[in-house]
Amino acid sequence: MPFRAYHLTAGGQIKVDLTEREVKEAFEARDGLLWVDIYDSTERDGPFLEQTFGFHHLAVEDCTSPLVHPPKVDDYGDHIFIVVQGLRWVGAPDVVEATELALFVGPSFVVSNHNVPLPSVERVAMRVASSGRHMRRGSDFLAHALIDGLVDDVLPIVDRLGDIAEMLENEIIKAPGQATLEAIQDLKRSTLRIHRVITPQREMLSRFTHREYAVIREEAELFYRDVYGHMVHIGDLNQLVRETAENAVAMYMSVLVVRQNETVKTLSILAGVFAPLTLIASIYGMNFDNMPELRWSWGYYGVLGVMVAVGAIAGVAFGGARWVSARMRRQTTLTQRVFPGPATFRAG
Repeated sequence: MPFRAYHLTAGGQIKVDLTEREVKEAFEARDGLLWVDIYDSTERDGPFLEQTFGFHHLAVEDCTSPLVHPPKVDDYGDHIFIVVQGLRWVGAPDVVEATELALFVGPSFVVSNHNVPLPSVERVAMRVASSGRHMRRGSDFLAHALIDGLVDDVLPIVDRLGDIAEMLENEIIKAPGQATLEAIQDLKRSTLRIHRVITPQREMLSRFTHREYAVIREEAELFYRDVYGHMVHIGDLNQLVRETAENAVAMYMSVLVVRQNETVKTLSILAGVFAPLTLIASIYGMNFDNMPELRWSWGYYGVLGVMVAVGAIAGVAFGGARWVSARMRRQTTLTQRVFPGPATFRAG
């Protein structure tokens, strides 16, 4: 089982790269603060968590399961078990999925578990290994650092999705296509995943600010309240992106309708020009014997002249190509007024 362990002794010394035996000894001694970070765990690692630390098997199952569990906090008396979620890019460059970080927090220990690399945990580990920062103030502050880093990594993702929404709006105005619609659907799915991650965690984090758990001391409540505020801010930004995505779908359909109407209008103009010409050609295409014009020496050229004259009159009546292009320019201006550019929807 891959893990890394750090032990802050009562004398203030930081020990790193502890073995399983040293981890067990430090945990049983309750000396200072012990942090064990377990990554890429499987069901075979369950006995280590149960036998070394005595954790409840239901909590251990949540750690060893490959599934992403909903955010929660369980109180086991001498420690609490926390499940928090973060986000990461996956597959397509603009699609996100939830990640999970499980924490066992006691007065003298923190055991973290995650099955995918988390940059936030790496940053905390670097600070702990170099100076012992985040561990010197206690387990509740170490847990706060891990949770706060996970939440802070969500904000750039939401900002990036907001930029994507703006680009899609601009693309809808200029050249909407099937790829644009698929990108909008990916954006909507990403915002929905963020909503599912943020909403339950706000309620969970608010519980850490009301002295509900003994392991969270009063001096740490202010820091958890700050994380809660970040969660609220992220939720509000994500809601703006969700609304922009919904508006983008309606805008996409409206632009398609406008362009379809322009196409139909152009075809109608062409049909109006060629309809009388078709009528004349149809009349003189009939095979009746008693048609005097068929025997005129200049009948063929006369009919062609009439057709040209009628076509010219119809073209002038519709205003010709200049009228059509002017109408299209006015319609484009109207579309841009009805569906403003990305700057109108910029969040924050």
